[in-house]
Amino acid sequence: MKIIWGLIYNLVILPVLYFLVLIGTLFNSKLREGFIGRFYSISTLRSFFSGKNQSRGVYWFHVASYGEFQQALPVIKGLKEIEPSCLVLVSFFSPSGFNLAGHELVDCKFYLPFDFIWTVQKTLNIINPKKIIFAGYDIWPNLVWISNLQNIHTTIFATHINSRSPKLYPVIKNFYRSIYDSFSTIYTISGLDYIHLQKIVSTRNSPLIRVLGNPRFDHVKDHADSFSKERTKSLLDRKKRIIAGSVWPEDESIIFEPLIQLLKENKEIFLLWIPHEPKDEVINSVVQKFVRSGIVTTIHSSANSLELGDSQVVVVGVVGILSKLYWQGQIAYIGGGFSSGVHNVMEPAIARLPVLFGSKYDNSQEAKELIATGGGFSITTSNEFSTHLRSLLNNQEHYINTSFAATDVIHNNLGSSTRVVRGIIRD
Repeated sequence: MKIIWGLIYNLVILPVLYFLVLIGTLFNSKLREGFIGRFYSISTLRSFFSGKNQSRGVYWFHVASYGEFQQALPVIKGLKEIEPSCLVLVSFFSPSGFNLAGHELVDCKFYLPFDFIWTVQKTLNIINPKKIIFAGYDIWPNLVWISNLQNIHTTIFATHINSRSPKLYPVIKNFYRSIYDSFSTIYTISGLDYIHLQKIVSTRNSPLIRVLGNPRFDHVKDHADSFSKERTKSLLDRKKRIIAGSVWPEDESIIFEPLIQLLKENKEIFLLWIPHEPKDEVINSVVQKFVRSGIVTTIHSSANSLELGDSQVVVVGVVGILSKLYWQGQIAYIGGGFSSGVHNVMEPAIARLPVLFGSKYDNSQEAKELIATGGGFSITTSNEFSTHLRSLLNNQEHYINTSFAATDVIHNNLGSSTRVVRGIIRD
């Protein structure tokens, strides 16, 4: 079946995908930036390895974007502690990951080359990786298949497959079986992910599968520790600020009016609004909406300052500081739950904030755990959003219990990165 799917993928799926992306570059600057960047990947790698001693051992990590890079960081750190002389390469699919990611532990970063057979072969010949490690979900078939044929160890960690995943549909399942069976090891987040994965892989010649958790919890905790030590004030002593992070237009249509009503009723409640894409036109549009509603609104445009001022609404127009801004709020709403899937709910949780989000959260095991423990709530309508928000603001006991439950989700999941590193070294 691998041969059949290989032919279908290379003769039909990949050319169509390439053509669609090529058309998309005409209208989407981010897509265009990533597309152009892939043409320089081979030369970047050749330049990096020129004169390098590759006997040190090369670990190639692939991540989709910045969120998956953060997921991989504690694993990279642990790997470097055990093998200090190894080289760590990180490839990215998205420009948002490539542009934002930078760390002293990463020896070289580059865009993942196009998944054509000849491009993959050329890339593998240059890198000659000891192991290839995928973070999360961004799997490219030719890279996996060819690595398997060349006996290159491939690992994917933080694998999450929900019960409604298209990967469980008959034909699509057969396609993914050909890919997952080509991995050497697969590390799932939860036991349920393990069960769902067992429905995809073949009963014979299946990879080694372990349940090892999600290293992103470790990163969120490590990232928050040094910052939170400086902020020892009680949660209730913080300004009554609602933080709406990574807001998409679909989120805005649900939460905007309830927030306006709440802000008008109580001048002691504040709002921090962070659009998913802080482009000038997006920022200016949302500011005008708040101003037309009679709310004093300012724009925060400094990446080096966390001072938000006294305006009732502050719209953030820079990236890279959201995780620290959560420590200046009391409740968080995380966007994406009405569009592509909810974004990172762990950063507000470690900052002790109850977390609200939309109904599309199947992509996030952390969101499911927040709901299960009472640390977070999924909403589907403006009325539900308003009800949960007012309940948290008006019932202190409920608020405190929810806050503790949110933070407990982080602490109860620590240690995954150590298990994944151990697996990468030993399996």
